[in-house]
Amino acid sequence: MKPGVPDDAATEAIRIAQVHRVTSSAIRPDTDLLARECAVALEFNGVSHAVMLATPLDLSDFALGFAVSEGIIDRAEQCYGIEMHEGDEGWTARIEISASCFARLKQSRRNLTGRTGCGLCGVESLTHVFRTLPDLREAGALLDPASINHALSELASHQAIGAATGATHAAAWADPRGNIRIVREDVGRHNALDKLIGAGLRANSAGWRDGFLIITSRASMEMVQKCAMAGFGTLIALSAPTDLAVRLAQEHGICLVGFATPGRWTVYSHPQRLAGLPTDHASVNATAQISQRG
Repeated sequence: MKPGVPDDAATEAIRIAQVHRVTSSAIRPDTDLLARECAVALEFNGVSHAVMLATPLDLSDFALGFAVSEGIIDRAEQCYGIEMHEGDEGWTARIEISASCFARLKQSRRNLTGRTGCGLCGVESLTHVFRTLPDLREAGALLDPASINHALSELASHQAIGAATGATHAAAWADPRGNIRIVREDVGRHNALDKLIGAGLRANSAGWRDGFLIITSRASMEMVQKCAMAGFGTLIALSAPTDLAVRLAQEHGICLVGFATPGRWTVYSHPQRLAGLPTDHASVNATAQISQRG
């Protein structure tokens, strides 16, 4: 295995493949590391709800995070238990939720087919695209831009599977000082964020929502929705946001940052969450480019 890959992660999330390395002067046999991808069926109170394609690691976190970020349950206490079962064709997560949440789920039935890309596959009508989101203008702590730079500088060192395979996204939770506390990886960017949300809720960490989230992908509308459903006021993306993601962030009080690298990033909405930044909306609409020293 490549250096820096923990044994448990390597066993569950990485496979060795026989390959041939081709250069202009030679062809030689070699091995490579691949991120595993498998089907994960999610059942709520015995009823099949979705089949996802995911990296088979931290699947209990994934199940809980999915239930919260998709609005199936409102809080972790409404999940009474999660049992993971491995079969020949993949994994099944058997999730027990409260009767009231299950009744709501049946009423607003969705049939999702596994995804690693777009997040709306299987939505039955346009009315299901936009769900009711909380207003997060008062959520979370005022953040020092230096804290964001610190977290961005440390993120790569927490991506063991990505470093080994080059095939996974990561989602991270950092505290208000920029210390990365939890990281989850997956072949799907949505899955990585769901795993992170589930892990944070299961850990019941103090000050959980005072920190901020970092994703290694673009910030799509659904990634902003998941951030909002988890109650976070700041989302940092290493890549670009979409226009709909920016609109949702503006409407629901989320500070959305894109193109984030240490010392340089772009703030798209609610800069007042960051110490020292202007608070007028004109600066947001102009997409201010921000450079800070960590």
